[in-house]
Amino acid sequence: RLRLHDGKLIKDRRYHLRTYPNCFVAKELTDWLIDHKEAPDRETGIRLMQKLMDHYIIHHVCDEHSDYKDAKLLYRFRKDDGTFPLSKDVKVFMRGQSLYEKLVSMEESILKVREENSVKYQRTFLGCEMIDWLVQEGEAENRKEAVELGRALLEHGIIQHVSNRHHFFDSDILYQFWINFRRRCRLTELLNENSSRTLSESPDSPFCLRKLNPDPGNTSFLSVQTNKEIKIVSAVRRSSITSLAGNSNPYFSTAPTLVFPPVAECNPKSVLKRPVTNEELLSPGAPYVKKTLTIVGDAVGWGFVVRGGRPCHIQAVDPGGPAAAAGMKVCQFVFSVNGMYALHLDYQTISSLIMTGPRTLVMEVMESIE
Repeated sequence: RLRLHDGKLIKDRRYHLRTYPNCFVAKELTDWLIDHKEAPDRETGIRLMQKLMDHYIIHHVCDEHSDYKDAKLLYRFRKDDGTFPLSKDVKVFMRGQSLYEKLVSMEESILKVREENSVKYQRTFLGCEMIDWLVQEGEAENRKEAVELGRALLEHGIIQHVSNRHHFFDSDILYQFWINFRRRCRLTELLNENSSRTLSESPDSPFCLRKLNPDPGNTSFLSVQTNKEIKIVSAVRRSSITSLAGNSNPYFSTAPTLVFPPVAECNPKSVLKRPVTNEELLSPGAPYVKKTLTIVGDAVGWGFVVRGGRPCHIQAVDPGGPAAAAGMKVCQFVFSVNGMYALHLDYQTISSLIMTGPRTLVMEVMESIE
C-alpha cells in the first residue's frame, strides 16, 4: 500500500462526475505487480488481490464487486477510507509491530542477541526488562497492565519464551520477538497459506482418521490425504513412525502397505458441537474445569489425536491407549503441553511438541462441566 502511494498509483480519481479519493485502477495494479516482480503473471496477480479482498484489506470503491476483476475498475485499501476492521487480533498485532519498531530504533535497546543452553537467540529480552521498559515509556500504566500486554503478545504468537516452556511473567525469563516485523514478506507468500476452514471442514482433511492396517489389534491413528500420502498427525502411535521408516516392529506382522481397503471415515468433521474461543474458556465463571493428565507412552505411543487451533481440542482417543487410561476424552481443550502454555497454538505446533518431547507427557486440559 505504501509503495503504491509513493508510485502515485493510489490517488484521487474522477469517474462519472464523482471523485473517489485514494483509489487505484485494478488493471494498472496488475501491471504494476508484474513489472515489480510481485507476481509472475496476470492470473497470479488476480489471485493475490482476491486474497487481499477476502481478508478485507481492499474493496471495490462502491462495493459493487465482491471479486477482484482485472479491468478498469476502482478499488481502495480499507486503511485509506477507515473501513478496515480492527478486530482484537489485528489490534494486538499492530500494537506488537509498533512496540517492535520503537524498540529496534532505540540506541540502547533491550532487544539483544543472547545465549541460553548454548543456543543463540535473536531479538531477545528478559520479561522484567520488558515490563520496566513498557512502564517507563508510558506504554503501560503499571506493571500489572504491562504483564497483561505481554501475555496478549505471547498468546497471539508475536513474542514467545525462547524454548516455548513459559507464558509471559515479570521475571528474568528470556523471551524473544517471534515475528521480525522488518522482514518484508512477498505477496506470493499469501498463496501458500493454509485455510483453517479447509482443514476443519473438508472431507479430505488430513485429520480424517483411518487405520493403516485393518487388523483388530492395530489401533494406530494415521491420516491419509487424497493422494494416499501418509502423514503422521498429532500425538499418534509411535509404531506408525518406525514402521514407515522401514524399521522392524513386531507390532506389524507384515510391512504396511499404501493400498487401503474400503474403510469408514472416522471423525471426518470436528467433534465439537460449536466453536469455542479462548476468551470463553478463560472468562470468570466459565463452565470449564482444568485437569492435569500424565500420559506415559507405551511401546507404540500415546493414542490420541489433536485437531483445530487457538484453542486445539482432542478429536479422537484410542480407547485402549495410554491417553484413555489417563482420563483423556474427546472435546477436551489443550491448555498446556509439558508446562508450555498452548491455548494460542495451532495443531501443527502442538503435534511437534508432543512428538519431539519426552515419553512421559504432561498435559493440562480443560473440559466442560456440563
